[in-house]
Amino acid sequence: MTVSDSLSQSFNSIEVSSHLQSCSVPIPKFLCSNIPLPPIFSQFIVFCLVNNKQCSQARFLVFCLDLEFSEAREETHILLLKLKKKTIMADALVGTLADHLIQAFKHRCHQVNEFEPELNNLKTQLDFMKAFMADASRHKRKDEMVRTTLNIIRDLIYEADDILTDCIIHDDYRKENSYLRKFSAREKYFRYKTVEKLKKINFQIEKMKGTLPPYFQMMAIYRDQEQKRCSRRWTSPVFDESSIIGLRDDEKKIINWILPPTIAPIKIVIIGMGGLGKTTIAKIIFNHEMIKARFQKKIWVSVSQTVNEESIFKSMLKQLGEDITALDEGQILQKIQMTLLNCSFLLVMDDVWSVADGWWNKLSDGLPKSERHRNAIIITTRDKAVAKEMGVKESQIHHPKILNEQESWSLFTKFAFLPNEEMKLYPELKEVAKNIIRKCQGLPLAIKTISCLLRTKNKSISVWRGICDNFLEELCRRGSEGSVIASLQLSYDELPIRLKNCLLCCSICPEDSNISADWLIRWWVGEGFIEYKEIETAYNYLSELADRCLIEVVKKRDYDGKVHLIKMHDLVRDLIIKIAEDEAFCSSRPNQKIHRLAITESMDLNQLNYYSRLRSLLVQTSCPLQLENKIDMARFNSLRVLDLSYTLLGATSIKELFEWISSLKRLSYLKLTGNNELEKVPRSIGKLKTLEVLIFSLCKNLKQLPVEINSLQKLKILDVRCCPILSLPPGLSKLTNLQELSGFNMSSGCHLHELRCLKQLVVLKIQLTSTSKIQDD
Repeated sequence: MTVSDSLSQSFNSIEVSSHLQSCSVPIPKFLCSNIPLPPIFSQFIVFCLVNNKQCSQARFLVFCLDLEFSEAREETHILLLKLKKKTIMADALVGTLADHLIQAFKHRCHQVNEFEPELNNLKTQLDFMKAFMADASRHKRKDEMVRTTLNIIRDLIYEADDILTDCIIHDDYRKENSYLRKFSAREKYFRYKTVEKLKKINFQIEKMKGTLPPYFQMMAIYRDQEQKRCSRRWTSPVFDESSIIGLRDDEKKIINWILPPTIAPIKIVIIGMGGLGKTTIAKIIFNHEMIKARFQKKIWVSVSQTVNEESIFKSMLKQLGEDITALDEGQILQKIQMTLLNCSFLLVMDDVWSVADGWWNKLSDGLPKSERHRNAIIITTRDKAVAKEMGVKESQIHHPKILNEQESWSLFTKFAFLPNEEMKLYPELKEVAKNIIRKCQGLPLAIKTISCLLRTKNKSISVWRGICDNFLEELCRRGSEGSVIASLQLSYDELPIRLKNCLLCCSICPEDSNISADWLIRWWVGEGFIEYKEIETAYNYLSELADRCLIEVVKKRDYDGKVHLIKMHDLVRDLIIKIAEDEAFCSSRPNQKIHRLAITESMDLNQLNYYSRLRSLLVQTSCPLQLENKIDMARFNSLRVLDLSYTLLGATSIKELFEWISSLKRLSYLKLTGNNELEKVPRSIGKLKTLEVLIFSLCKNLKQLPVEINSLQKLKILDVRCCPILSLPPGLSKLTNLQELSGFNMSSGCHLHELRCLKQLVVLKIQLTSTSKIQDD
């Protein structure tokens, strides 16, 4: 078919489709939708696809026509001019076709005006969804439908975040490029596409909301069950003294706090993670002979999560031997005060989760403050903040320790065997038993739970090894509300969402590793969990997680006392790994539904082509990175965080690496620590307009940063510690949002006056050597 033939004929949709099919050319979608089109469209498409089947511009034009408009009039002209050179197309066709494309575009542009309402609607929908997620998350383990619904909602929220991020990127781009007219075709095209996406996601959320009423009814039932269950969760001071192992030091310490005579009443708090033995220690003290002789009255109160003031007060009065019939709350408190007024007493408040409702203030105010008698209050809790709110001094907070190897072994053998059995009768089980005990990490409840399970099993090495290999699953399968996993799950469930996300990030860290607080917090900034201006809040998050006994502070910074290194008990880590994978939050095991992936072994990056949901990719291995040109870059378009620290590039060049990285338009965190192949950062780094965190520390051959780095207007953290950079690029003052600069080298020609214009800078870490000179400029 010639040009003149294509222009002289007029085709209808059926004829065009038939003609294309006969030429083995894919039929455009718009020809299948029965939408009437001007003849010029069909003539042009037939001409382009028949005469040049591989013409990428023609195929792009088909895409534009499927959307019923072109991206921009100017770009359409350029596109058609290129086609003209290839096919000697008439000038008239260029202008006519361009006009038709713009007219089709204008036909749909009335929807752009709906952009603001749709965006506001989306914000409202997201508020609702987040509230629903917070309410439903604790019930997802009970119902598969709730779990599935939460996963769908989570994906919708991520999709909405992508839309909003793109809006911000586009707005910044438009501000930078003032020549772009507000009502230009490019601008309208973006706004149109955004409206379509917003409408789609709002429709999906509305559709989802329509399915939620049955869930609300179900969750109401769950809440009632939860309240009843929590109200039934109680402890008593009764215990088997023969089963106590490894707690004598705790007993001695607290007894010595209580017994010395003093006028003021003493408050003691026992703080620790679930299953550590807090309640057992309190029972030992409560039943100690010296305590019995010291106090005239002893009261044990099991508080638990759901606080019922009336039940607590009635329980206290009942233990004091008083009649509680026909007494209201005020009368009960008055009766408690009168009964305890002329005697010494010990009050144990076991398993306190919160004092937010004011119940403790009422009780504390109602207790007698007699100077003639020294009274004592012992509180057990998992949260240090609760201890502070209850008025306990730092010097009277006790942190029980985990059992040592010998104590763990003694506790294990005591419960794993029947009275007529001994470990020495089964020497083949000794090594397996040691592995099981090692996995318990000295946690008494874990040791007792797993040993009681083994007590009911055959004493065969295959059975014990199977339980060892499926340790966490076996603990979960026990299903008891008193089991260690259920106990730790309660601690997780009580966390606010802001802390849950931060804790789940720790699940990808290797077992028994010390986790850097700086690394974790910078990741949170990159993910958007916190703003950099909230950096102090981030350190408070870590302290709060430590106060709740879910992480352990290994080291604090000498100069300001902030958390520097943390670690996590293996059972807590196992639990959050399971939660993180169930929620598709993060994992170190490949899963196409996962949103954050840590690669811990050699893996071809091209295998990630189908991981379109990834928001964070952290390579935690020094194996060579296989990055081929054929990789589908678009698959990573949601990536916010990329950590390629200590990764060997293998056959991949620095240029190829940065060509890939610079295509990640939503990237806000890039870390290339320890990359010794990096000598000069390519200029393409300037394309990452959303970058907030950029880390090149310990790149021992990196000597130059490009001037394009100054175009990263959102950059908040720049870390070039231990890099032999000769000088920072001129124009650094353009980084007006930079708040942390690490590795400023005073020995390589850099001068402090270069930093005068960085008004937001709050952290400056200077690299000094014996040749460094600090002087006024």
